Amino acid sequence: MAKGYVKFETPKEVSTKAYEAVEMARDTGTVRKGTNEATKAIEKGEATLVVIAEDVDPEEVVMHLPMLCEEKKVPFVYVPLKTELGKASGLSVSCAAIAIAKPGNADAAIKDIIARLGDKVPKGAKSEGASSAAPHAAHGAPHAPAQAGEAKKEQKPKAPKKPKEAKPEAKKEPAPEAKKEEAKKE
Repeated sequence: MAKGYVKFETPKEVSTKAYEAVEMARDTGTVRKGTNEATKAIEKGEATLVVIAEDVDPEEVVMHLPMLCEEKKVPFVYVPLKTELGKASGLSVSCAAIAIAKPGNADAAIKDIIARLGDKVPKGAKSEGASSAAPHAAHGAPHAPAQAGEAKKEQKPKAPKKPKEAKPEAKKEPAPEAKKEEAKKE
């Protein structure tokens, strides 16, 4: 994974519960499939749980997700296989990441996953219907801060644009053909 994140082994019962939560949310709620859709759901504050496959190659495809989840205080969990994650989400292909936007009947499973994560969940994380115990990450490894090169650059506020001044309309001269026609009429 990204520098500062240690590879880990997710407990089998947690990964099994994550697959089940994705299936239930797919059937009764809303699931955002794929790394790009998961990223958007996290950024918009729609994600209640993010599930990331461990066997993604190249791993750079998903390495931004844990940091983004921590920043937005969204719980995330790793599962061993992207093929199984794809199947759980209803796809016939593998899937690197899933964001559960509306849990539907998966709410209890998500709460269970968060409870099993315990202190590995970021403080202040929120999950629809989940306890305020704050969800974070289910990987069992301590999180290190992002490297300096990985940190997002601070954006300076942009100055408001000045309104465009109305330009006086120039008087248009008729085309030379039009002048000739007017001369003929006279």
